[in-house]
Amino acid sequence: MTSIGVLCSRIRVEEKLLFAALTARRVDFHLIDDRQIIFDLGARAFADGSLVLERCINHSRALYALGLLEDQGVRCINSAQVANVCGNKLLTSQALFRAGVPSPRVKVAFTPESALRAIEELGYPVVLKPAVGSWGRLLTKLNDREAAEAVLEHKQVLGTYHHSIFYIQEYVDKPGRDIRSFVIGDETVAAIYRTSEHWITNTARGGQASRCPVTDELNEISVRAARSVGGGVVAIDLLEDQDGRLLVNEVNYTMEFRNSIDTTGVDIPARIVDYALSQAGSLA
Repeated sequence: MTSIGVLCSRIRVEEKLLFAALTARRVDFHLIDDRQIIFDLGARAFADGSLVLERCINHSRALYALGLLEDQGVRCINSAQVANVCGNKLLTSQALFRAGVPSPRVKVAFTPESALRAIEELGYPVVLKPAVGSWGRLLTKLNDREAAEAVLEHKQVLGTYHHSIFYIQEYVDKPGRDIRSFVIGDETVAAIYRTSEHWITNTARGGQASRCPVTDELNEISVRAARSVGGGVVAIDLLEDQDGRLLVNEVNYTMEFRNSIDTTGVDIPARIVDYALSQAGSLA
């Protein structure tokens, strides 16, 4: 009988849905609580060929736990490499650009002075993002030089490492919505529009979800984006520009899907479990 470990923190709706899908398929699974587990470097606590499904909330815990698990021969979905790349917007953009995946323009600077030059080279408005962050937090749309100078000064005073890396992205004038697609393996299984009157359309920030058809174009760019970061089970955030062109904005490795099951009619947790079982089978 296949046994799957689920690495998690707080149990959210998504994890409960995954547990239900595992139970429905009579899969033996066990929880690995990142608040409780202790890794003893050099000791082997997991059997060869084990498989772990990663569902951590905390990026740092996920990243280190996945690396430690893989050192013991555990196959992880998603891998430590995917977590590392997707958990950092700069690394994600590098991967997308290397693979030639259409994306918004990005400039990176390391001082407020060079950041201001980069912003004005791109042209207002621009979006200033923390390299590491989620749920649309700490995003800033800068409409003019006065706003840019103020925000850059604030980030300099905050003084932490993450605020000293200036990730500057062109502002894409999207049609009041963006797209989130869900890629499992080599298939885009579902997609939603996220619509909002605010320029930040994340559902965590009040965006409304509706079904988005998975066209050949959407599937192709989503799968290419997923492959560029290492593949597995990921959610792709895409923007539509004024010409209708799709641009990949971000890739998420511990994707949330509670609001997308009824919206799309796709049993996303079941599809994740099916994929995990296929990977477990390949280890046998």
